[in-house]
Amino acid sequence: MITVECGDVEAIMHELAVYVADQLGAIPAMQLHKFALSPLDDSDALDMAEAVTVIKEYLDSIGEARGLSVIARANTITIHSLTGKPLEGRAAPRDHMFACPHCGFVTKYEVEYNIHKRIHYL
Repeated sequence: MITVECGDVEAIMHELAVYVADQLGAIPAMQLHKFALSPLDDSDALDMAEAVTVIKEYLDSIGEARGLSVIARANTITIHSLTGKPLEGRAAPRDHMFACPHCGFVTKYEVEYNIHKRIHYL
């Protein structure tokens, strides 16, 4: 299990958890200022280096990689603001995204989302 502490990036914590869990094939568990990632199968282990890479990839995709540091120690990844100022909310991308409540699948197309939802009810 990997814990990702998001004290300085709470505004994007949920989107980050969904993205990282999807890329790693893990199950996210949300907490107040952090989230935990567990492998889908108990016999598997999550790769810490890959998790750090995926987090940096996400931060880069939203244009916030330069102002944040990602530090890994033991089974904990901490995301710190280099300016000391927490990341502000990002409401614009959220308006056009659809997330499956069952598995966390995310898409910007409503038609694709509706088709995806049907697979859970077959």
